[in-house]
Amino acid sequence: MPEESKRLIYMDHAGTTPVHPEVLEAMLLYFKEQFGNPSSIHTVGREAKGALEDARAQIAALVGAHQAEIIFTSGGTEADNMAIQGCAIANEKKGKHIITSAIEHHAVLDTCEYLAKRGWELTVLPVDRMGLVDPEDVRKAIRKDTVLITIMHGNNEIGTIEPVEEIGRIAREHGVYFHTDTVQTAGIVPIDVGKMNIDMLAISAHKMYGPKGVGALYVRSGVRITPLIYGGGQERKRRSGTENIPGIVGFGKAVELAIKEREQRAEHLISLRDRLIGGIFSTIDDVVLNGHPTQRLPNNANVCIKYVEGESMLLMLDMKGIAASSGSACTSGSLEPSHVLLAIGVTAEIAHGSLRFSPGRSNTVEDVDFVVEELPKIVERLRAMSPVTPRK
Repeated sequence: MPEESKRLIYMDHAGTTPVHPEVLEAMLLYFKEQFGNPSSIHTVGREAKGALEDARAQIAALVGAHQAEIIFTSGGTEADNMAIQGCAIANEKKGKHIITSAIEHHAVLDTCEYLAKRGWELTVLPVDRMGLVDPEDVRKAIRKDTVLITIMHGNNEIGTIEPVEEIGRIAREHGVYFHTDTVQTAGIVPIDVGKMNIDMLAISAHKMYGPKGVGALYVRSGVRITPLIYGGGQERKRRSGTENIPGIVGFGKAVELAIKEREQRAEHLISLRDRLIGGIFSTIDDVVLNGHPTQRLPNNANVCIKYVEGESMLLMLDMKGIAASSGSACTSGSLEPSHVLLAIGVTAEIAHGSLRFSPGRSNTVEDVDFVVEELPKIVERLRAMSPVTPRK
């Protein structure tokens, strides 16, 4: 526990979430009694197979897909890799051009760059100051040899929700496959793959109170992808390897709870988010809100506080029992400023002062008020020591 407080206020749910008690309870049975391999034909194996398919149906229901269109993976990163590499390789005879945006998660950007080094051409679209991709930029970037567009649904750092439905419609009109990363939105924001013209979609369990190490890729029926992993031919020969049944069962239960509680959770999170943003702006000067003011994730409050370092603020918040982040959990150890903040026009100097608070279902108004009470003290202390703070 932090030295100065026994109270823990966890506001980094965009990084990961605690496993819901009902999810853990559902998983335990498949660690002990029903431990079978779903590829086995005996009773124990068939029980595991039944649990696997029940969970597949639950994930399909979350995004409006058919059960057979869901492939289980080890998480969102593998799902993104499978979609992008798998689609590109399977369709390279048509062309080798991919379109993405400057603010994608590294699971997408690094995968696209990997392909670019191996002969694919990559168009990286800019975003505006609020982090929005212009659908017309997507339309203009499409070429005869374009095989894939990959634009995320909700940004993991600044929270901006992209016009995915319009982008999907443009992709469909031009006969181009459309993939979207919904790791931050699935279970929080309604998703309908049919209405949104989505061909492939990545989801992760641990962002919605499920276990780590399990995710899923939706692949629309008829879309060809080349497998990344070969072996036993599991997941309809698209992703070999014995399925993680306890994790998948937990994933299914987390999705079931997310569907049941989605409206209630969203209302609660928006209330906390707006209270937090309002409190920060009313108590601290020289603050910049990152991302769209309203078209943003219910649980995302991302700000840049001038004249202080984000890492210093995080360490001092942690001493007070407050867990937050300075951006993506996957790049939190990097000394480089966020590529997302740079893409929306934030200078490197200001970007170093970024903070991301992402409240969750168990956070309270009292938690938010405690953050708003402690953060100004921390900023004041750090600014007093900073050589770049303007002196009156």
